Amino acid sequence: MLSRTADHLFWMARYTERAENTARMLDVNYQTSLLPQSAAVAEVGWQGLLSISELVPMYTARHREVTSQDVMEFMIKDESNPSSIVTCLKAARENARAVRGSLTTEVWETQNQTWLELNRMLRSNEFERDPGQFFEWVKFRSHLSRGVTVGTMLMDEALHFMRLGTFLERADNTARLVDVKFHAVQSDFFGAATQQDQEYDFYHWSAILRSVSGFEIYRKVYRDVIKPERVADLLILRPDMPRSLHASMNEVVANLAMVANDQSAETQRRAGKLRADLQYGNIDEILATGLHAFLTQFLDRVNELGMRISRDFLVPATL
Repeated sequence: MLSRTADHLFWMARYTERAENTARMLDVNYQTSLLPQSAAVAEVGWQGLLSISELVPMYTARHREVTSQDVMEFMIKDESNPSSIVTCLKAARENARAVRGSLTTEVWETQNQTWLELNRMLRSNEFERDPGQFFEWVKFRSHLSRGVTVGTMLMDEALHFMRLGTFLERADNTARLVDVKFHAVQSDFFGAATQQDQEYDFYHWSAILRSVSGFEIYRKVYRDVIKPERVADLLILRPDMPRSLHASMNEVVANLAMVANDQSAETQRRAGKLRADLQYGNIDEILATGLHAFLTQFLDRVNELGMRISRDFLVPATL
């Protein structure tokens, strides 16, 4: 496959996944903001959302203070924001258009229709009327895109590069989410002292789980009250949790093997080593040595993996 074609397919999938992840984080923050809480606590939540995407400097250059309305506008409509939903879905559609001949009609029409429908919804202010419904729509279109891709594409390199982009983006986002949300809790994972704090803890951790569609999975796996260390275990080490770091790296390793070439051996080795660290990891050891340090190192390794994949497969030899 031409490296330029592979590049477009890889980034089409990454941008679609990024739009969904942005919608998930906005949705959980919006739902949490409806709970009784002080303005300071609410601001911490929105500040954390900007930190996840490393957008605090860009946001503060445009807005004086952190408010729910401004952050949502910035993360949904601002085309100068590389992680906004409108930017991601536009980039996904443009990448799909560039390789229209490598996609099935269903995949192209899904991407194109998503972009057209998004513009219609933003013009008619549907987001302002019901933010929760809008976020559900973005998630649904991402699910639809993945389903149509797997259901209609030939199982060749094109599909593997799309899957590679999806799961590399998912691993990066889940790690950022866990890191920022655990940092937001001052109790240092040891539980809350008062009844009011315990109630806040429940809503905080259940909101994190819902943001990755993990609330029902948590109940099924642990059958117990929500505990921070088990939330971390589920989102980092469980291979059967679809959006966990372990599950995402399983997919990255598997799809890398399917597109391997003469120069990708070192990239495969590093991906395999990162997956092995998750496969044989222990959540108690990770928490004891420092969750933030572990996740920071994981993000560095995932970003390096992304650069290596670009070098090995995606960057055209001649420009």
